[in-house]
Amino acid sequence: MLVLPDRDAAEEAAEEVVSRFGPPEEPQLVRDALAGEDDAEDAQWLVVVEDPADTMDTAALDELASEYEGWLERP
Repeated sequence: MLVLPDRDAAEEAAEEVVSRFGPPEEPQLVRDALAGEDDAEDAQWLVVVEDPADTMDTAALDELASEYEGWLERP
């Protein structure tokens, strides 16, 4: 899962995930409101990438997230 600062970054990163890694399923975008925050501006966006075979390079995914001022978070 990539954690990104806004929806635009999440959408662009999701497109890059598909382009660079070709996951078996399209990444899902999920808004993650920070605890106690009601303002949409204070939400992080998650790009959920399914990789059941664990074949994607996690270092490359983390680097991709960093390009969009985010990070990789593994479940």
